[in-house]
Amino acid sequence: MSADTIVRVAARGDGVTADGRHAALAAPGDILNADGSLTHGPHHQTPPCRHFPVCGGCQLQHLDDAAYAQFIVDRIARALAAHDLEADIRAPILSPPRSRRRATLHAETKGGRITIGFAEQTSHALVDIQECHVLAPELFAVVAPLRKLLARLGMKRRADIQMTSCDQGVDLLVGCRAEGLAAAEAIIAFCQDNGIARFAVDDGLGPETRWEPEPVTVTLGGVPVPFPHGAFLQATADGEAALVAAAREAIGSAATIADLFAGLGTFALSLDGKIYAAEAARDAILSLKSANARAGRQVFADHRDLYRRPLTVQELDRFEAIVLDPPRAGARDQAAALAAARTPSIAYVSCNPSSFARDARALCDGGYSLDWIQPVGQFRWSTHVELAARFSR
Repeated sequence: MSADTIVRVAARGDGVTADGRHAALAAPGDILNADGSLTHGPHHQTPPCRHFPVCGGCQLQHLDDAAYAQFIVDRIARALAAHDLEADIRAPILSPPRSRRRATLHAETKGGRITIGFAEQTSHALVDIQECHVLAPELFAVVAPLRKLLARLGMKRRADIQMTSCDQGVDLLVGCRAEGLAAAEAIIAFCQDNGIARFAVDDGLGPETRWEPEPVTVTLGGVPVPFPHGAFLQATADGEAALVAAAREAIGSAATIADLFAGLGTFALSLDGKIYAAEAARDAILSLKSANARAGRQVFADHRDLYRRPLTVQELDRFEAIVLDPPRAGARDQAAALAAARTPSIAYVSCNPSSFARDARALCDGGYSLDWIQPVGQFRWSTHVELAARFSR
């Protein structure tokens, strides 16, 4: 293979040649020419979106699915190798285009009009999106009418817009002020015309609901769960299904399970047996308790900050299996306790291969084996990588 051939894609999306040179927007199999230009190879596709590569919502639209899947596997393998670990890494499960059911966009007044979109790559400047190949259609359909609404509300400063597709429709949380009768009437008309499930504003003092005809829920494990403003939800429905399936496979027939960093109950409400669910976010754990009370599942929901107070070895030993789904920082202290516990199996769900590999090293040093890893590409064409893994004694 020529030294000028792109052989892999680095963590931030640059192509890397066999001799270690980097090239932006290069795919494996491309040739880096002497003048810095690229001769495209078999894995370089035409990006489908007019805003690529300026828009920061995607970094890898120039890769075909085979190259994108290999990028995900390489990210995980390199993170493991940094800690002298290897594992059976399965073929990634990729979410399709236009399936993202939650996103944070930004809005600002620019040139006398409202701009809504993602920030540019390595910049705070906004791309005013006229199309989007990652957002679910119901989310993107709200963007154009939302521009008009924000103009009527007289938005002055930059605002974040949190969008989530819920059971009743689109949930919107907008970081702006909306005072007076005219603003209230404009919001109501917008929501009625666009089938909005809930509309809330936050001017810095917390969310204030302005429209919610019926309580907003998301269905997890077949159970409608009250959805707090801005709560975490897996990015795509099929990505959630893949992670839940991997967790179920990892823990097998365990009858007593601890779901740590449980959130709204993505895993707790989808698993069989008696479940202990621990979560630090008060709104999330109250929603899980409420949903569980109505559904009658065997879930005990505990408001517990696992960074400040991880489960002890004695507590962990009460369970036949652990499901662990921490934030990007991982679960260093909880993993250290798990390494000393006797729990037979662990399903570790991660959105950061680096912190996962660090915690995996601790678990393996404690006597666990890393049996397999199932990568999941929920954030289509981004450098964000998720996975589920099985550890066993």
